[in-house]
Amino acid sequence: MGKNLHELIVCAEEFELINSPAFYDCIVHLICTSGSGSFFYNDRLFSLSENDIAVISKPQLVSRIESDEGFRCVYVAAPDRFLHNLLPANNYSIQGCVSLFDNPIINVSEIDARRFQADIANIRARIDNADHQFYQELMGSLLQTMVYDLFDFHAKTNVNILTTDRVGYITRQFFTLIEAGRPKTQREVSYYAAQLNVTSKYLSDTIKRVTGSSVSTHINNAATSIALGYLKDDSMSISQIADEMNFSFLSYFSRFCVKHIGVSPVKFRTAGAKD
Repeated sequence: MGKNLHELIVCAEEFELINSPAFYDCIVHLICTSGSGSFFYNDRLFSLSENDIAVISKPQLVSRIESDEGFRCVYVAAPDRFLHNLLPANNYSIQGCVSLFDNPIINVSEIDARRFQADIANIRARIDNADHQFYQELMGSLLQTMVYDLFDFHAKTNVNILTTDRVGYITRQFFTLIEAGRPKTQREVSYYAAQLNVTSKYLSDTIKRVTGSSVSTHINNAATSIALGYLKDDSMSISQIADEMNFSFLSYFSRFCVKHIGVSPVKFRTAGAKD
């Protein structure tokens, strides 16, 4: 991330700006506190009223934002990559995010609405403490609390969060493989397609249609979390990590880290040692 974390996390109330280009690499977490509003997301209309929460993982897919005079909301926009690194790969987050891409609205009780607003208030209260020596960890803990509350709200009303047809079955099975940690050593789309007895094209089209992201994105996100876990633990050398994750050459692992983490594994560990 080119900017400091302090510049990338935004707390705001301007509903008409939720699809701002500044948020294209972010996830927007919004709650309506009064009135009613609506927006199109991935070419589908969604409405908001009091105590409705919207979790928008692709703000660039939002259009035609409208609201009445009494509409009020508050939201937090935070970088997708930062949020992703807060949570383990084998989490409700994977299937929950699939469901929320299909329907980003969660209607919550008055008690849960107050809890979510308190989460946002805590983030807003500390967002300007950029001189805090552990700012990234501080904001990470506050955002993590908010996200886990969202998982709780969503799970209460979404027992079966994917459809029971073939698309739902393939999607669930794909994420079961992801959750099982297969990306640690298997990062080719063809591997997952073979495991599910479908073609690579069918799997790619299905996952893209359901989640809005490619199969490779989901695989690499999970592999990145695994790599970060290893790199943060000094018990294994970088060469050992590359072997453990089935990279044929150390240079391949280094390129993977540069592409998906932003720095080489050596620089990542050097920076960690200085912190």
